[in-house]
Amino acid sequence: MIETKVSKGIISTYFEKLERNLDLDVAIVGGGPSGIVAAYYLAKAGLKVAQFDRKLAPGGGMWGGAMMFNQIVIQEEAIDIVKEFNINHEKYEDGLYVMDSVESTSALLYQAVHAGATIFNCYSVEDVIFKNNTVNGVVVNWTPVLREGMHVDPLNILAKIVIDGTGHDSEIAATVARKNGIRLATETGGVIGERSLDVVAGEEEVVNGTKEIYPGLYVCGMAASAVSGTPRMGPIFGGMLMSGKKVAEEIIAKLKK
Repeated sequence: MIETKVSKGIISTYFEKLERNLDLDVAIVGGGPSGIVAAYYLAKAGLKVAQFDRKLAPGGGMWGGAMMFNQIVIQEEAIDIVKEFNINHEKYEDGLYVMDSVESTSALLYQAVHAGATIFNCYSVEDVIFKNNTVNGVVVNWTPVLREGMHVDPLNILAKIVIDGTGHDSEIAATVARKNGIRLATETGGVIGERSLDVVAGEEEVVNGTKEIYPGLYVCGMAASAVSGTPRMGPIFGGMLMSGKKVAEEIIAKLKK
């Protein structure tokens, strides 16, 4: 019966995909634009990468632009990335371009998957794996399971590198700090794991904050701005795209040695 074949096709191919991604070069936590861009460049370089996002539709805050006005503004410094992803854009003022947020987010996801990255939606990362004092993977569960407070055991995903792309709260960095009883101090005196670093950031700070903050753990996007202790950037996404590319370049250089 066709109904059985449809169900079998979904189940069998999904679990083949999941099994292929139980051991990764890079696991990206969070499905925002910086993480998607990182996934694209990492996969393009031949690394095995998967991205885990708790939402049904990955893309972070990029879909809605600002206040659901679905236009976004991009700085000229990021326009080469925009062109590589084949996103329509037009000049607005000197140094600034505008794009449709729905097309832009769709294009990022499309290009990342076609470069070889795997994106899992409806996944929450509830813990990290440590081996030899190095972040070595993530512990995942269904988002609805955690929202409902159900006692359901998670699965382990091993990875040589984990990227925290969870936004302002830098959830993975906070977990690493808490689990190890350490203080990951920011440049402005904040301490990850003790309070939410809901601070706001300019474009340069977002990009410059992209770095390895603990062995095996990198940050990008607004998680990088939180680690840097710099201000929130709002609906200007150039820094997000540049941050994703920069963190990918750093990881590629490390793993391809």
